[in-house]
This record gives sequence, C-alpha cells and structure tokens, in this order.
Amino acid sequence: MTIPMIAGLFPTLPDLPTDEGAHPIPGAAHAHGYRPRHTLPVWVETVRQFRRRRTLFMIGLLLVLPWILVAAFKIGGDPSADAVPTLVDVATKSALNFTAFTLFVSTGFLLVVAVALFCGDTVASEASWSSLRYLLAAPVPRARLLRVKLVVALGYSVLALVLLPLMAMIAGTIAFGWGPLDLPVGASLPTGEALGRMSVVVVYGVVAQLVVMGIAFWLSTVTDAPLGAVGGAVGLVVVSNIVDAVTALGSWRDYLPTHWQFAWVDVLQTDPQWDGMIKGAAVSVAYAVVFLALAFRHFGRKDIVS
Repeated sequence: MTIPMIAGLFPTLPDLPTDEGAHPIPGAAHAHGYRPRHTLPVWVETVRQFRRRRTLFMIGLLLVLPWILVAAFKIGGDPSADAVPTLVDVATKSALNFTAFTLFVSTGFLLVVAVALFCGDTVASEASWSSLRYLLAAPVPRARLLRVKLVVALGYSVLALVLLPLMAMIAGTIAFGWGPLDLPVGASLPTGEALGRMSVVVVYGVVAQLVVMGIAFWLSTVTDAPLGAVGGAVGLVVVSNIVDAVTALGSWRDYLPTHWQFAWVDVLQTDPQWDGMIKGAAVSVAYAVVFLALAFRHFGRKDIVS
C-alpha cells in the first residue's frame, strides 16, 4: 500500500487549543466554541476564593478586631498620656479617633498579612493541590488565569482594607459615641472634614499595600507552597522595616517599600502634609509594577507540572 492509502485509514484529529505561554498548536484559534475570554469568569473565581477557609478566617478576624480593642479599652480604662502625644492617647474620644487608632495598630502587620494571604495564596494553592495544570488544560490561557486571579485577589485585599475601618467606625460609635476627630496635639477636626480625610487615609492604605500585593503575587507564581509565598512577602516587609530603622542610611530609606506606610498620619493634622503620601504612593506603585511584570513573565515561561 502506498503512503497516502495508509494515511487514509486513520481519522484526522481536530486541532486542540492550548494555553498562552506554551507552544502553540496550529488551528487552536479555530477550535469550535472556544473563546479564551470566556474561560474562568471573574465571578466564578470570586466564589471559589470566598469559600476558602483562609478567606473566611481573615474576614472574620478583621470584623472581630475592633471589638477586641473596644473590650481592651473598657477593661483597662482610658489610655494614659505619654510624654509624646500619639493616636492612642485620644483613641477613646470618639468613633473617628478609635478608627484612626485601629488603622495605626493594624497597618504594620495585620493588613500586610491579609493582603499577602489573598495575593500569595491564589496561584500557589492551585499548584499545591495539583489543579493548576488542569485549569490550564481546560483550557484557560495563562495570561487570563493570572489576570483573573490578580483581580480577585486585589478585590479581596481592598475589601479587607475597607472592612476594618468600617467595623472600627461602628464599634467606636457604639462604645465611645460620635464626635469630632481630636488630634494628639490638642486641636480637633469637625466630623465632616475628618470623614473626608479618613477616606483619603483608606485610599492611601490601599495604594501603600500594592507593594505587598505585587511581591506576594510574584512569589505565588514562583513557588508551589502557599505558605512560602505568603510568608515570603511578610518576611520581606519585616526585613524592610528593620532596615528602615537604620537611620544611618539617610535618604536611601526613602526607596524602601515600607518607609512611607505610615505617611497617612500627616493628613490627620490641622495643617495636612501631602508630600509623604505622594512619595509613598509613587514608590509602592513602582514596586508593584515591577513585581507584577516579573510574575507574568515567569508564569508565561514556567513548566507547569503540578
């Protein structure tokens, strides 16, 4: 038999699509019914992430923390004034003061852990469950999978950063009443103006945490261990805080990812200062862009075996 006759005995298999970043298969774009943009809808990933225990645990912790602080103040009484006035000295004056204090004690660690958890666990957890390759074989393009997971992780991070001050406002209103924002220096801001500035504080908190989001998301594409990605991001933040304490570095500290994380305190003054927040936002966005670019570049070339 000739070669054409032998070839005619076997049926022609249709071309199958493949994920972006892998070797393209001819005819993938023409597979019947395949629409890359319709794979892994955002709402599906949102529901999947919401059902995770770590999501429910972190949201629950953020909802409970303000009430724990209220109980601590009720048991311990009014805070005693220190030599240098701080937000803790006026924490029980009103709901606005309590909210500012809650953000102050949570910015350096708890909110960092929340953002690192949502962004660092999202891809690495799929790899640890050996489900990542099946998602890509669905097929979900690699770039789309990362985009959807990034959008959902960022959404939950923003939810965490907004949920904490909202619950603190509710708890503070019930426990300490409504009133103007008393400043540690002795002045006060009217409630309307104080609410506007607190909104700016929350927005800046989201921008300042973008650097944590970028680092955690990049590590999530590098390792198959979720705890490694989350812990790595938190560890880098801790190291940055330690290095930032070395005053001998001078102006070099301005480029550390966590140097400006408390710059929002300058807004809660009679004469607000914006320079620190502008610099902090620029540094955070720059770091986030770099690490997100590294994440997409690495994941697009990564050999998915888990």
